[in-house]
Amino acid sequence: MPYLLKPLQAGSLLLNNRLVMPPMATAKAEPDGKVSSAVLDYYREKSAGGYFSLIIVEHSFIQQAGKASENQLSVADDSVIDGLKRLAAVIQANGTKAVLQINHAGSAASQEITGSIPVGPSAVKNPRKGGVPHELTRQEIGEIVAAFGAAAYRTKQAGFDGVEIHSAHGYFLNQFLSPLTNRRTDEYGGDLPGRIRIHKEVIAAVRAAVGEDFPVLLRLGASDYAEGGTTADDSQIAAKEFEKAGVNIIDISGGFSGYTIPGNNEQGYFAPLSTAVKEAVAIPVILTGGITDVQAAEQLLAQGKADLLGIGRAVLQDSLWAKKAVESQAQSAL
Repeated sequence: MPYLLKPLQAGSLLLNNRLVMPPMATAKAEPDGKVSSAVLDYYREKSAGGYFSLIIVEHSFIQQAGKASENQLSVADDSVIDGLKRLAAVIQANGTKAVLQINHAGSAASQEITGSIPVGPSAVKNPRKGGVPHELTRQEIGEIVAAFGAAAYRTKQAGFDGVEIHSAHGYFLNQFLSPLTNRRTDEYGGDLPGRIRIHKEVIAAVRAAVGEDFPVLLRLGASDYAEGGTTADDSQIAAKEFEKAGVNIIDISGGFSGYTIPGNNEQGYFAPLSTAVKEAVAIPVILTGGITDVQAAEQLLAQGKADLLGIGRAVLQDSLWAKKAVESQAQSAL
């Protein structure tokens, strides 16, 4: 059987193949972050036929101060739960598991959008966005950790099959992980164990909110690709700690470089990172990055570079990509 078509169990999450649609911001939500008919239509189309085993719904803000952009989905208060229920149901009706990614933008936010001064681990310029945030106090950190837990609880109430914590692409948790933006001298800064303390607190808050059996994923910006930034070695250590803390799947992407590597267009360009993390953990690892060809996808799995593959921009361009991939692999197995 082709690797692409093999089922996979991660905690209580049973996936019927190895294809994942990764979170990609659509800017289709209502201005207040509620689920719109455009959001429902988009995910209905992308999940049609159930060819993706899993769809991770785009990053949703956990509090107004952490909103990244206009028309971003919200999971920030109980008023959004009904709309999120409809969204989860639309995806699941097509036979696909649905996970919601929860996020705080931190210093990548802007006052024009949130109405408040952006916050971050340190008063250091955000390498991607340029703004200098307010440096968070311990009490303020605790409040954001609690907001992640509350958002995860709403995700479960809305009927999703799991929740993904966002720590990539230069957003809040990535800002704590990266020495480029974390210059703190207290227990939340310094060496790697200090810089991932908040991640462990967020995972604990999420676990406390959703219980032991609800799948928890974490998207890890596994390298900043910048001098003085995070490296694959850091991510191996961090991923081990996240596994111990109760994460069921690690989803690999870039850090402050975002979801691309400048000058690298090969398929699965984050494969060196997913391979390194896979060596360090026993839980499944998702690899995303420029995968457009089903043969390349099959090869990445066959070579053990990852357990699951995120197919992003190829699916934005062609909603039938997963259908064609599954059918071609099924044909080749005959």
